[in-house]
Amino acid sequence: MDKSKSIHKALIAEFIGSMFLVMASVSSIILFTMVLESHISVALFAHAVTVAFVLFALIEMLGPISYAHFNPVVTMAMVLDKKIDYRNAAMYIPVQIAGGISGVIVSHIMFFDEVGYLISIADVVRNDYKYFSEIIGAFILVLAILLLTKMKLTKASIIVSFLVGGQIMATSSMMFANPQVTIARMFTNTASGIRPFDGMVFIVMQIIGALLAFTVYKLIFFKGKEQ
Repeated sequence: MDKSKSIHKALIAEFIGSMFLVMASVSSIILFTMVLESHISVALFAHAVTVAFVLFALIEMLGPISYAHFNPVVTMAMVLDKKIDYRNAAMYIPVQIAGGISGVIVSHIMFFDEVGYLISIADVVRNDYKYFSEIIGAFILVLAILLLTKMKLTKASIIVSFLVGGQIMATSSMMFANPQVTIARMFTNTASGIRPFDGMVFIVMQIIGALLAFTVYKLIFFKGKEQ
């Protein structure tokens, strides 16, 4: 991280970004499935659009402060690529997780009449082929972020947002691709939830996908000594 940036401000930005990212994910599903009673296909589309829109705004607002990781595997990849100090990363990750869980609680408060609780351990099953889907989702997300960061493209925020929204509708797991989002969604028993066992497997798959992305990034796109 640039020395001129305050780590305290960056941590606050990561907390807020993680919270609103999870809130967008959970609240959109609650609104369309429980309040509006929409068909699941409509709810999925609304969910993808909501997450993409909110993610774009969060990256634009908070990117200059913390580089808008909001995702432990992104932070991990940035450490491997020496874009962030491992000591700062060690602070980023728990703050991201705390922000995500806060996002679930905020969603439940907003829709308390429908859900009736603040925290609940999920029993939503997401297994089998959905595990593999998380490798794919994390791989393309982390690879995109690494490449966009390397090339310093000004449109990175909209590219990442479109990618996430699109992959939500193109992956069997609905593109979690984020350990803090996965942990947070273990605490909602709505349609956006995931039971803890599947959630832990998702996280392992996400780490594998991120490591594969970093390997491809280094060995294929930027092989050898960088200028």
